[in-house]
Amino acid sequence: MNDLKQYLTYLTTWIKEEVTKAHCNGVVVGLSGGIDSAVVGLLAQKAFPEQHLTVVMPCYSDQFDQECANLLINTHQLKHQIVDLSLTYDQLVATLALPQHQLALANIKPRLRMTTLYALAQSHNYLVLGTDNADEWHVGYFTKYGDGGVDLVPLIHLVKGEVQQAAHLLGVPSEIIMRPPTAGLWTAQTDEQELGVSYQQLDFYLQGKQVPVAVAQRIEHLHQVSEHKRQLAKAPPVAFSSLINEFKK
Repeated sequence: MNDLKQYLTYLTTWIKEEVTKAHCNGVVVGLSGGIDSAVVGLLAQKAFPEQHLTVVMPCYSDQFDQECANLLINTHQLKHQIVDLSLTYDQLVATLALPQHQLALANIKPRLRMTTLYALAQSHNYLVLGTDNADEWHVGYFTKYGDGGVDLVPLIHLVKGEVQQAAHLLGVPSEIIMRPPTAGLWTAQTDEQELGVSYQQLDFYLQGKQVPVAVAQRIEHLHQVSEHKRQLAKAPPVAFSSLINEFKK
């Protein structure tokens, strides 16, 4: 725990340094009501006590999500803003006239949240903090250009169990720590059900511990098919000028 406490201090310093390098004034983070965003929200406050903003963005969300986010805000007196995206979501879906594709429709929500965070960040000259942990990053359990569209990812080297320990150290309310992890994309959705493996199994795999063969294969498959999410937009391997020069030879 002492090592983790020191690492959290390091993360706080790192956030401040990166914001300074970017010539920005502070940070903004979206609060989902879950443990990862709670930890990042409290790191944001530690790094910038006066120049942080936590944003709650309900979009046909479970009421418990907002209750947990409000609990964290009130417990730690976080600077916050609530932006209800439900009507915006309805208008965009109606305009797009999409077929009833559950994931395509669900992923509009985190992409609207990304747009909201960047609009607020730019208006304050802040950077956007992401909330993905090592488990989620490895298997691509985030929405491309949604919750994956951020400036800094402070939890990227912490597995889920370490995030839970960090939450205890930072004073995250137990209601948030104990709730089943969920992306909140649809009713009764849980991370582990969708992933097909538990976070403990993912932790063990990433820590080099033994897991069942089927679990390892599932994790490796998820990592492989999500590789594009961890890369910048792909460019052609040959530049125009290089091609022209090749033709002239």
